[in-house]
Amino acid sequence: MEDANRLMERVRARDADAFEVLYDEYHRLVYGLAFRMLSDQGSAEDLTQAVFLKIWSAPEAFRGGNFAAWIVRVTRNRALDMLRSRASHPEAELPDAMPADDALEDIALAHLNAERVRGAMAQLPPEQRQPIELGFFGGITQEEIARRTGVPLGTVKTRTRTGLRKLRNALVGSVSV
Repeated sequence: MEDANRLMERVRARDADAFEVLYDEYHRLVYGLAFRMLSDQGSAEDLTQAVFLKIWSAPEAFRGGNFAAWIVRVTRNRALDMLRSRASHPEAELPDAMPADDALEDIALAHLNAERVRGAMAQLPPEQRQPIELGFFGGITQEEIARRTGVPLGTVKTRTRTGLRKLRNALVGSVSV
């Protein structure tokens, strides 16, 4: 696949083919994060559409660097805006709690900062780093990670959870309040 930075240069030049490649590569990541945060399929679909509309209409918003981290940050910010909007409109009901299985991922993503994440990720052993990178930044499921790597699904889940705990501890430890 062509580098996301290069694809964004082409999007800035209004290349629809480059935009389509970006969408194909990153829409699962955007939708997955939106669904985790909003707990609603329709809202996650709307948010995914809004994020990609922003990329097409204002490609200069991406100034280079880690595209996956940038698009996660944009998605997270849009989801938080939607949650705030729901809170200010009581007729829209917020979920009482996030699903327990996603709690570790949400804590890690809530403190997303590209440099801190890169540093924390670099400290993880490769067997824990790989499924996190594939799942979060590649937007693929744990089942697909198991198929691609030849590692049993249970092992992928254990390595991901252990890696996310370490990542959370590294990120929470470096957050200043």
